[in-house]
Amino acid sequence: MSRRDLLCDTAIQILAVEGGRGLTHRAIDREAGVPIGTTKNYFPTRESILEAAAARMTALHRAAVDRLRETTPADISASDVAELYPALLRRAVADDPTQMLAMVELYLEAVRRPGVRAALSGMVVANAEAGAALQQAAGLPSTVRDTGLLDAYFLGVAISLLALPVETLETVGLDDPYALGIGVFSATVPNAGPSPERRSAESG
Repeated sequence: MSRRDLLCDTAIQILAVEGGRGLTHRAIDREAGVPIGTTKNYFPTRESILEAAAARMTALHRAAVDRLRETTPADISASDVAELYPALLRRAVADDPTQMLAMVELYLEAVRRPGVRAALSGMVVANAEAGAALQQAAGLPSTVRDTGLLDAYFLGVAISLLALPVETLETVGLDDPYALGIGVFSATVPNAGPSPERRSAESG
């Protein structure tokens, strides 16, 4: 791993744990175990750190999707792809929420910082393009607009699962991560079939 990537990964970790206010040059230097002043040499401003973190997250996500596509069987079905989303939701919320929490912080920073907004826009488009390519490999007629909407739904659901108490999630019907993962897929992907709730209602 290059030192630049190390600093970006450390910035992502700090964003997830400490939030935007905890992200400083010195905090990255200390957490990464590099001499004080190293981060500032690579990223002179705080905004440049945030932009680099967004770019790094984009690269990591694209690499993960590429690996998934490389190992995807030729006969993968739409239902197989749908099953990926509950797994992705579980990973984003329960297994390792670092990337999701850091992304939320980047969204907040982007409201006030044009440079971060541009970097985040690039990440959102790259994610949607990668998702569309994966779904098209399964024979689905998904477009970047479809997967962009899916990613937005997914982000909202993940934030709710991370931020709200169990009692609230149960009250508003967000207490079944598997159904939620299938649901956001079914709601946005053409020809994906009905959501779990609709299937249940139709069978009743």
